[in-house]
Amino acid sequence: MHNTVHFILQGKGGIGKTMVSTILAQWLADKDSEGRPLRCYDTDQENATFSRYKAMAVKHVPVMTDSRNIDPKRFDALMIDLLEEDGNCVVDNGANTFSPLMGYLLENDCFELLKESGRTVYIHTIVGGGDTLHDTAMGFVSTAKATRVPLVLWENQHFGLLQSGSGKQFTDSATYAEHASRVVGRVVLTQRNADTFGADLKKMNIARMTAAEVRASDKFNVMEKQRIKVVFRDLFEQLDKVNW
Repeated sequence: MHNTVHFILQGKGGIGKTMVSTILAQWLADKDSEGRPLRCYDTDQENATFSRYKAMAVKHVPVMTDSRNIDPKRFDALMIDLLEEDGNCVVDNGANTFSPLMGYLLENDCFELLKESGRTVYIHTIVGGGDTLHDTAMGFVSTAKATRVPLVLWENQHFGLLQSGSGKQFTDSATYAEHASRVVGRVVLTQRNADTFGADLKKMNIARMTAAEVRASDKFNVMEKQRIKVVFRDLFEQLDKVNW
């Protein structure tokens, strides 16, 4: 995989966009046997968590003015970076910049420009379970309707199962079926034992560490390392099956 651009887009905050960005970035780095640099960007203006992962050398994109308004023209710097250098790119996006960034990308026909420049673009959209299902499902629909870009669906079970009150799975719904042909792959973020897997992942995320850093760290014991290995092996295997 080379010269791909991955936008993580979902208008709801706190649904796991940065988590998806970090997982995807680690998988892309792992897949590149030639060791070419992976370029990562964080456009979140309030909670720039992705940019705190030092191992990924994430570049923060400042699009907020001194008056705390989003200046769409400041996205130009991001686009120029994406266009001028080869390689794979991951763009994390906060809820506060979702609408401005989407509006900018559509108004300036950026997806077509990236395609014409030899980039393959994917949008990664997250749908959560439980109380987040309705809002995130609507976000999936609006993103699918607004673009013609291939979609990767991340099913985040950490808020509950992705099913209606009657027990119908999101992926069996008419809402999903209408846009299923656009989805080139699905990745399930499985809810695991909170006292073991959950605690270990939280420890890892608080430290802003990658799975590779955890393996080399003396701050994690052998079982914590094993559980994180199990999680990332599962996620990487799912990403391997996406129709890139």
